[in-house]
Amino acid sequence: MTTLDRAVDTYLRHVAVERGLSRHTVSAYRRDLTVFAEWLATAPEVHSEGADRAGGASATADVGRLARADVAGFVAHLASRPEGPLAPRSVARMLSSVRSFTAFAAAEGWVPLDPATAVRPPKAPSRLPKAISVHDVERLLEAAGGADDDPVGLRDRALMELLYATGARISEAVGLSVDDVTTLSDSDSDPDDGAGASGAGRGDGVAVVKVTGKGNKQRVVPLGSYARAAVEAYLVRARPVFAERGPSTPALFLGARGARLSRQSAWLVIQAAAERAGLAEHVSPHTFRHSFATHLLEGGADVRVVQELLGHASVATTQIYTLVTADMLRDVYQTAHPRARR
Repeated sequence: MTTLDRAVDTYLRHVAVERGLSRHTVSAYRRDLTVFAEWLATAPEVHSEGADRAGGASATADVGRLARADVAGFVAHLASRPEGPLAPRSVARMLSSVRSFTAFAAAEGWVPLDPATAVRPPKAPSRLPKAISVHDVERLLEAAGGADDDPVGLRDRALMELLYATGARISEAVGLSVDDVTTLSDSDSDPDDGAGASGAGRGDGVAVVKVTGKGNKQRVVPLGSYARAAVEAYLVRARPVFAERGPSTPALFLGARGARLSRQSAWLVIQAAAERAGLAEHVSPHTFRHSFATHLLEGGADVRVVQELLGHASVATTQIYTLVTADMLRDVYQTAHPRARR
């Protein structure tokens, strides 16, 4: 017999070690599956097959007793909790965690059939990514600072320029090391072959960033001239100031004590800049990613190129940004097509 808690522990080790998921993703899976296990321990004792489940799906019971009704009941519970129902997207995320676990349990032979296969999440309302205009991005970047005698401003400007130039997630940006910013000469084709000069400030070639995304998948994203200049200024005039305050680290962006800048600190940096810029819209680290994708598509970039730059596994995820640019496309059509104008 494989108990539920033992099965969950085995699954979490699997996704962390064999699948190489980030610690943030593994922690999210752990939280969701803990909620699932706690609900099972207190849920009604009879499921749709009619078998008595008294404690049957508790943390100490056989995981093989999990049934479709358990998963469906959990989804229904999340959507109607007395303490407050979860939003459809949150329910879908938690169901995704449970599905991943039960699929693993089925593959390991702990359950005869995957009990979550036929369970569907509630339909979430369509929500478009929130991008800001190019003008507002420029205001936000200017508000970050960047004076030569201001190490904090130089760091903040470099961080925000890099976020907008690459479309990186905030966790990907703060996870960068100095050597991940590389200069390639025109003859270099592979940033990993050692031919490129490490560091944004070396060489006259194209600056690129090696970004490690979800599932430890790496992608190479060009670094535009503005972002490159900001990163160079930070590396030369600001990072050494932070580095001498703490132990040696390869991290690109450092905090006040010389350690790697945290996601929370980076979020506060962006919020402070948005307040100084007087932006009424809510600005988050993901605003840069949304704006990066939207502005590329508005400029005529192919959606599959944007997919690669963002690190999306499926082009369907990227295509939602094409809806944001519908107004621009309509304007272009009405201007350019000979029979669109009256």
